[in-house]
Amino acid sequence: MHNLAATYLPNLTDYFEEFVQSIVETLQMLAVSGLFAFVLGIALGTLLVVTREGNILENPVVHHVLDKLVNLFRSIPFVILITVLIPVTKVVAGTFIGVKGAIFPLIVGCTPFFVRQVDMALSDVDRGLVEAAQAMGLSPLEIIFRVYLKESIPALARSTTITAISLLGLTAMGGAVGGGGLGSFVIRYGHNRFFQDITYVSVIVILILVSIIQGIGNVVIKKTTH
Repeated sequence: MHNLAATYLPNLTDYFEEFVQSIVETLQMLAVSGLFAFVLGIALGTLLVVTREGNILENPVVHHVLDKLVNLFRSIPFVILITVLIPVTKVVAGTFIGVKGAIFPLIVGCTPFFVRQVDMALSDVDRGLVEAAQAMGLSPLEIIFRVYLKESIPALARSTTITAISLLGLTAMGGAVGGGGLGSFVIRYGHNRFFQDITYVSVIVILILVSIIQGIGNVVIKKTTH
């Protein structure tokens, strides 16, 4: 087996430990930044919906400011955003390179995308259910948890799956500017040294990760869809 790998994947064999480390780094960036983006996205996306005109916590100022901020950060390409955020990243994370330095820009880059996904999911909730909950005397907080979020679980599961796959792409893009992970590994060896076996195997690993994320998402959607 080792001889076979050395024959067909000579460069990957030479840098195998670094390859494994890059996969671990990608998973670290995906898990930490994904967790923060999920929590912030749910909170801000819900706030965006409930403060909209005619909704349970209508507040035009809050809604307008939040809406503009989401659009602003969504419009900045991630490669540029990660560079713009360097001074802030140094303050927050203590460094702007490696896995530690990539997590904060990943959160900033991914959260607005997920906020908009949450906005669309919660906006599809039947208005009649909200009005019925208000007529029953439920508080705004109870309506958020018992109507908006509860009724949107399948849609939120779809949004989370899409966002997680998008975030995986951002982790690879972060490698272009010293973010570590598989993206950085492929650029160093697959692109700069033209070690094609490293590029091909890295693509296969990315495809496997995407398939796992999509598979988990499909299971959650199936179990939560009435």
